[in-house]
Amino acid sequence: MQALFIWILAYILGSIPVGILVAEWFKSGDPRNLGSGNIGATNLARTAGKKAGLITLGGDCLKGFSAIILARLFGAGDGVTALAGLAAFMGHLYPLFLGFKGGKGVATALGIFLALAPGATLLGALLFAAITAITRFVSLGSIVAAITMPLFICQTGASWKIVYISLLMSGFIVYKHKDNIMRLCLNKENRLF
Repeated sequence: MQALFIWILAYILGSIPVGILVAEWFKSGDPRNLGSGNIGATNLARTAGKKAGLITLGGDCLKGFSAIILARLFGAGDGVTALAGLAAFMGHLYPLFLGFKGGKGVATALGIFLALAPGATLLGALLFAAITAITRFVSLGSIVAAITMPLFICQTGASWKIVYISLLMSGFIVYKHKDNIMRLCLNKENRLF
């Protein structure tokens, strides 16, 4: 019963539409109707400014991180904790407050893995930064980092439950970037600034 309570709370945390709230604060308009139509940090940076993008990134990251901390405060084991992370992640992708139409989950996953596997997350973040800096495609950096995170997590000797959750999240992130992948293939993807 406690595990179910943790997962529901984590999902609700993940459902908080940080990008929408930040856009309202900056009075920049609904990001779902601007730019790429996404509620994430990259679209907020393009449509409301870099500061708005950074705040969105931090807020989305905090949702995932908080879900893990919440589970640990309740004394949950690796399985329940990893599933709390997944619940927050799914809350971001399919938020209760936005008709189940959310973001791509990269920043929320970052927060989850910062709490679960900080060493692996550092490697993933460095890879993301390098690819994004070289290509100026945030989507490409996100996709490559998502695909490699399970490998990095395996190398840290983390519980198989955390590795399994990272595989699921990686698959969802790649799926949510399907339009970006198509644009990358057609050389029509927008570069970062």
